[in-house]
Amino acid sequence: MELQGKPLYPRSIVDIRGNLSYSEGAQSWGILRFKKELIKEFPQLQEKRSKFSYKMTYFRDFAELEEKIKEMKRSKEQIAMPMLVWLYKEG
Repeated sequence: MELQGKPLYPRSIVDIRGNLSYSEGAQSWGILRFKKELIKEFPQLQEKRSKFSYKMTYFRDFAELEEKIKEMKRSKEQIAMPMLVWLYKEG
């Protein structure tokens, strides 16, 4: 799946922690809620009439991740920097 549109770039390094939670109203785990610090780095996300999309890739090992990074560096197209997300089960 190739994404269409203009990549978003942060103004600085974003390093925050957050929580996943089940949304009773939507009866779904499928809602991502970004912390205020992340929204401040991407002011475009505050535009209520704009539409945004994302692509998420979870690699099975570091070798696959490293190969994808090399491929992205060789690419001539303008792409957004990937955002690393670690998932943890608490408790």
